[in-house]
Amino acid sequence: MKFSVKIMLSMLCLLSLLFGIGGSLMISLSFNDSLDRERSTAYNSYQMVLSTLQIVNDIDRQVDYDDIGDILNQLSEQKTESWTALRLYNSEKSVYEVGVFDFSEVSESSLLDENIIQQLVSKDGKRYLIVSGTLQVGGETMFLDMAYNITSLFETRSAQERVYQSVFLFLIVICALLSYSISRILTRPLSELSKTSRAISDGNLSKRCAVKSNDEIGRLAVDFNTMVDELESNIKQQESFISSFAHEMKTPMTSVIGYADLIRGQMLSEKEIYESANFIVSEGRRLEGLSQKLMELFMIKEKSVVLSPASPAGIIEELVRRFAPVYKNQGIELECECEGGTCLLESDLFKSLLINLWDNARKAMENGGTIFVKSVMTEDGCRVTVRDNGSGIPDESLSHLTEAFYRVDKSRSRAQGGAGIGLALCREIAAVHNGSLHFESALGVGTTVTVDLKGGIR
Repeated sequence: MKFSVKIMLSMLCLLSLLFGIGGSLMISLSFNDSLDRERSTAYNSYQMVLSTLQIVNDIDRQVDYDDIGDILNQLSEQKTESWTALRLYNSEKSVYEVGVFDFSEVSESSLLDENIIQQLVSKDGKRYLIVSGTLQVGGETMFLDMAYNITSLFETRSAQERVYQSVFLFLIVICALLSYSISRILTRPLSELSKTSRAISDGNLSKRCAVKSNDEIGRLAVDFNTMVDELESNIKQQESFISSFAHEMKTPMTSVIGYADLIRGQMLSEKEIYESANFIVSEGRRLEGLSQKLMELFMIKEKSVVLSPASPAGIIEELVRRFAPVYKNQGIELECECEGGTCLLESDLFKSLLINLWDNARKAMENGGTIFVKSVMTEDGCRVTVRDNGSGIPDESLSHLTEAFYRVDKSRSRAQGGAGIGLALCREIAAVHNGSLHFESALGVGTTVTVDLKGGIR
């Protein structure tokens, strides 16, 4: 069932419920109010007759039945429209009756009460209001019944119900048309959103949903377009990553296959065999390093990283002690200045971050130099700065440094075993710690990398 139809049916159900309850309540209240007025009128008329008889009885205690009949005849002539029938009787016989109504169908138990009683009676398709009570005439207890025809009241209610049903059906039809039109208008953006999503699923990533309002549906369209933008960007990044990875693998694999085929197919000197094997080993190690960094990159994205209290200064100083002799053999001094303190880190990832930053700095210093590492504590973590005095990076390359397989100087990076993965890995490690990387560089002066890690303080 379409969403527009669901909206229409929901609106119809709600309106039907409201109209049904409201109309029934109005008719019922009107009827009850009219019935109460009829009851009041009947009671007042009955009281008038009863009072007249009581006054006559008080004046003349010896009033006979004929006199009572005359009085009631006079009252009947004056009040022909007030009551339909009247009966006065005692325990033995009927004293006076006027009008056409069979009082025998009225419950005797109700009539022989000392109080005035009102009851509704149906007879021959008509409705009557019966008022009954007792009075003392000439020292004798007598009973007075009066019948009032209120059929018109019930007929009016039936007519109102018929009119209401007709109006109700008409309103339901009008509401159905209006609700369907409104639901189509409200759901049209959703239909367009559905068409756009199907087009995107078919491969048209350039398709976007038109934003025509600022309501919830409009904001949904904006969020949808943003999601598609991110999806398109991620797909392009993946395609670029795969393309770069394939290219990066092709060159060393071609060389390895070429040298292996050379060794297999030709008579080479011992020196040539050694050089070929050495090149194969070198390229193999480069492929191994590439695969290891790619594995680390994928593992960071996939696994759930748990941060624990650690000392940045302690980790940095430990790594400096390990790598300083290695770097010194290459003419590079590794120095550090660290502020004490503890924050939330993933120690192994933090070490990998430092090693990759130092390795990147090392590749920029062909003639030696100094790598200076500084760490300070912040309100929500720590800040690490790695500064070198290498060749520097052009301004146009700074924004691309963390892209996988991006290299400023491809020939030099390849010669040094670089594949452009290290800084991409550093970016992911920083993201795990809710942090970021910032690069500053000048050609011939050097590069400074600032890493803000905001995992928290413990």
